[in-house]
Amino acid sequence: MKTNVYIDGFNLFYGCLKGTRDKWLDLGAFCQASLPSDTINHIRYFTALVKSNSSDLNRTNRQQVYLRALTTIPNLSIHHGQFLKSVKRGRLIDPKISGVGLVRVETWEEKGSDVNIATHLLADGFRGDYEQAVVISNDSDSVEPIVLVQRELNLAVGVLSPHGPFGKPSYHLQKVSSSYNLVDRSLFASCQLPPIVIDAQGRAITKPPEW
Repeated sequence: MKTNVYIDGFNLFYGCLKGTRDKWLDLGAFCQASLPSDTINHIRYFTALVKSNSSDLNRTNRQQVYLRALTTIPNLSIHHGQFLKSVKRGRLIDPKISGVGLVRVETWEEKGSDVNIATHLLADGFRGDYEQAVVISNDSDSVEPIVLVQRELNLAVGVLSPHGPFGKPSYHLQKVSSSYNLVDRSLFASCQLPPIVIDAQGRAITKPPEW
């Protein structure tokens, strides 16, 4: 079946890949291995450019190297959201320990991928670009577009959740999707990009040594 795959990059990274040696993942090979009976028509990868910080000075460079490597996969496109800093005020759970009640905390959050996934899932469906869609995410923000595609276009939308076996799968995604399974982490080792990838301009892209 002609299938489009929509990958929430942050969800996949933090749900499955962080802290592993599998980050140099060939998403084309991984999607085909995950859906062996289907024809992968298009892979859309949704992410945002991260910022380096004092605890990890090279993470921006590593991500950009990986994104360059992904551009060598013929049927894959990359869609960028934003990685935004915000300052939030919160109450300490046990202020007696520090003597402080309210604190201001700096946080970084990815914004836009949920909207971008919904937009392309619907637009591709209306164009007849797929017979089946698969969303790799555990974000319940995808519930409404999944429901709309199935109800209005009569197209199947499955979910592969990156949050398992120890994470908490989304009950809402389980409830509305045509099929719901956990990402098969055993596929990662056999679905890695070569250590050196050559792009369309003949330039070498080398796997980060930390990965």
